[in-house]
Amino acid sequence: MNYRHQFHAGNFADVLKHAALVRLARALQRKPGGLLLFDTHAGRGGYDLYAAARGDTLPRAPEWPGGIGRLWERVGELPAELKDYFSLYSRYDVTHGTHVADAPLFYPGSPWLLRELARPQDRVVLCELQSEEFAALRAEIATGRGVSALMLDGYTAIRALLPPPERRALVLIDPPFEAQDEFEKIAGALGDGLRRLPAGTFAVWYPLTERARTEEFFARLAKLKLPPTFALELVVNPAAPKMKGCGLLIGEAQFGRAQFQ
Repeated sequence: MNYRHQFHAGNFADVLKHAALVRLARALQRKPGGLLLFDTHAGRGGYDLYAAARGDTLPRAPEWPGGIGRLWERVGELPAELKDYFSLYSRYDVTHGTHVADAPLFYPGSPWLLRELARPQDRVVLCELQSEEFAALRAEIATGRGVSALMLDGYTAIRALLPPPERRALVLIDPPFEAQDEFEKIAGALGDGLRRLPAGTFAVWYPLTERARTEEFFARLAKLKLPPTFALELVVNPAAPKMKGCGLLIGEAQFGRAQFQ
């Protein structure tokens, strides 16, 4: 795969996904028992926003100003639902370099967030198949007790790792959407995951584009025995030629939507 998330790090899609991920983990942690925090397509774990904007060969217009940059500019006005997430983001940003400008410089990926959210009784598993991204992930995330990184296809990992000893899991499925059959793969993975762990909580990120066939995806999911499920969608530019927004599908077997909200 050629996908490099670093070029999109900190954009509006990351903000939606990561803010919701923090809320989901906190809600599940209201129960004292251990929890598996499982990222099927982990990426590299953290991103240098200005290095990403330079691109591999040519400069690129950075995407973070429309995401974490908007929160940065209005930090004093953030609603309570975003403060926990923004606090975690700020910790990463500050500890990864000296600020020379009043703007974000670094942005954490979901692996770092899950590691920071984990309690002593929780376990974190991070899967990444692309070799370069996996090497960066291992360098960024200190593995050891309670945290492991596997160079493994995330869909295969769902079949291999579920059900976990903890009997509870928050599974983030956030693939690169390079394959034309990505939605089909996700639906198959959800079916596998729910058969192995019916009480698991699954969160699936997906793009809203002209090419994305979300209606077909939802129709396929309707044939599965899903737990109570809802979708969060954010549209930032309905006329955008590529990605006009994104969504997060959340199967909430462990708790009610009111608790998540």
